[in-house]
Amino acid sequence: MLRVKNVTKYYGDKKAVDNLSFEVGEGEIFGLLGANGAGKTTTFRMIMNLLDPNEGEITLYDKKIDYDVTDKIGFLTEERSLLLKLTVKELMIYYGTLKSMKKEDILKELKIWLKKFEIEDYEDRKIKELSKGNQQKIQFISAVIHKPKLLILDEPFSGLDPINVNMFIDAINYLKEEGTAIIFSSHQMNNVELFCQKLLILNKGKTILKGSLKEIKNRYDERKILIKADVTKSELSKLKGVKSVIIKGDEIEVNIDNKEDAKGIFDYVSKCKNVIKFEVVELSLHEIFTKEVGAKNE
Repeated sequence: MLRVKNVTKYYGDKKAVDNLSFEVGEGEIFGLLGANGAGKTTTFRMIMNLLDPNEGEITLYDKKIDYDVTDKIGFLTEERSLLLKLTVKELMIYYGTLKSMKKEDILKELKIWLKKFEIEDYEDRKIKELSKGNQQKIQFISAVIHKPKLLILDEPFSGLDPINVNMFIDAINYLKEEGTAIIFSSHQMNNVELFCQKLLILNKGKTILKGSLKEIKNRYDERKILIKADVTKSELSKLKGVKSVIIKGDEIEVNIDNKEDAKGIFDYVSKCKNVIKFEVVELSLHEIFTKEVGAKNE
C-alpha cells in the first residue's frame, strides 16, 4: 500500500534522511521511531508531499503521492493546531471540505466519532472552551473524519490521562480493523510495543534497526530475570553469566548477557525457600532503543 523506497533527503549539505525504505500494508500499524532529529518529521512531510525527496520514491497504491492522493492520508501532528474560535462542527466542516467531503458526510462521521469519544454534546462548543484532553480528541477526529487509507500518528498520547489513552487505543484499533494503514511514532516505547507489528528505528537519518518486534527482540541474548524468593544478592552475583543484581522492593532483578545462563540461575533459585516468582524477560523495546541509539551517538 504505502511504499517508501530508497529515499534520501538533503537540507543543503546535511543528509536528513539516508536511503530509507519500508512498506506499510492495509490494517497494519508500523512504528517509525527515533530520537529528536532522527529524520521522522522529514519523512512524514515527504509522505504528505510537503517535501520532495532528493532520491528515491514514495507511492501509495503504486501511485506517486500528489494532491489527489493526499486526500487519502490523515495526519495527527505532535504540535496541536486547532482554530480555537470555531465550534467543533465548524472546524470539522472546514477540514472535511478540504478533504473533498460533502457536508452531510462530514456531520455523519462527526457524530460517530463524538460518540466514540463520549463528547456527543460538544458539537456546538468552541474549541477554546474545551479541556486539553478534549481538544486532542478533536484533533484526532480532524485527522480521520475523511476515512483515510493511511493515517500518520505522531505522539498521539502526549499529555493524555489514562482514561483518554484507553479511548485513543480503542479508536486506533478500530481503524486498524477497518483496514487503515497506520504509521505510529512515539517516544513512549510501551505504546509502540502495544501496537506495532513492524517497526524501524532511525538515527541521524539512517536505519539502524528494522523488522517485526519479535525478530528484533530475538537478536539480543541479554535477559532480565525477576525473582521473588529467599535468595541473597551476594550468592546470585557469584553465579555464571550474572552481570548485575538489583534489589527492587520485594523483587530481585538479575541481568545476564546470555539467555543460556538462565538455567543455572534457575537451578540455584529452585533450591531456595519461598520461591514465588522466577521470570525470564526479554529486553524491552525501550532498552533496545537506548542501547542502539545511545551506542550510535557515543
